[in-house]
Amino acid sequence: MKSSFVTRAGSTVPAITAAQMREVDRVAVDGAGPTLLQMMENAGRELASTAMDMLGQMWARSRVAVMAGTGGNGGGGICAARHLANRGVDVTVVTTDGHRLNAEARTQLDSYLLSPGKAGGQELLGDLRADLAIDAVIGYGTEGAPRGAARVLIEWTGQASALVLSLDVPSGLDATTGLSPGARVVADRTLTLALPKTGLAAPEVGELWLADIGIPSGVFREAGIIGVPPDLFGSAFRIPLQSG
Repeated sequence: MKSSFVTRAGSTVPAITAAQMREVDRVAVDGAGPTLLQMMENAGRELASTAMDMLGQMWARSRVAVMAGTGGNGGGGICAARHLANRGVDVTVVTTDGHRLNAEARTQLDSYLLSPGKAGGQELLGDLRADLAIDAVIGYGTEGAPRGAARVLIEWTGQASALVLSLDVPSGLDATTGLSPGARVVADRTLTLALPKTGLAAPEVGELWLADIGIPSGVFREAGIIGVPPDLFGSAFRIPLQSG
C-alpha cells in the first residue's frame, strides 16, 4: 500500500483507501456537489480523451470495446463510449447486465444508445475485436473475487489483442491493498479519479494517471483528507503520477 504518489512537478499527492473515497463521494453528493452524474460525466470525458491519446493518430479509425459493469464505474465507461462514438470511433459497449444498471449508469446508457455506437451483453464477445479495450467493470468497490459476467468480461479483456485502459482501478484489483483475490485486469494505463488509491502501486496498473472530476478542495477537507495540493492539476484536467 502506498500512502502517496508524486506528480512530474514533484508535488506529493495523498493516496486514499476505498473507504475514504466512499466518504468523499458521500460528502460531495450530500453537500454542495458535484453530483454523481456530474462526476461520472467528467470522468467519462477524460477517459475518452485518454483513449484517443493512447490510440495516437489512428484513433478515428480504431475499434474500441468498453467492458461496463452496473455501477458508477460502468457508467463512466459508457459515458466515454458516447464521446468516442460521437467522434466517429467504432465503439462497442458490453455490459455485465444491462437490466441492473444503477440510475446514473442507466442515464449514460440511454444517452449512448442515441449515438452510432453498438451495445449488448456477453453475446457480443465472440466476434468482438478491438484496438483498445476500456475496462470499466468494477471500480474501487471490489469485494472478493469477480464472479459471473464480471469475470467473463475481465477474462475477455485479458485475452484480447488490444491496449487496455482501466477506469479508476483495474477490475479485480483491491483499491486499498493492491491485491487480486481472483481474476483481474492487467492494464497498460489506469486513469484513476479524484485522488489515487493506496493499492495503485501494483504492476497491474500500468501507467498511472489522475483525472480531475470536479471535486472542490473543501469536500476533501470535510471528508478528512489532508495534504491535497491546491494547484494539483494546474492547467490540465489529468496528470501522470509516479510511485515516488
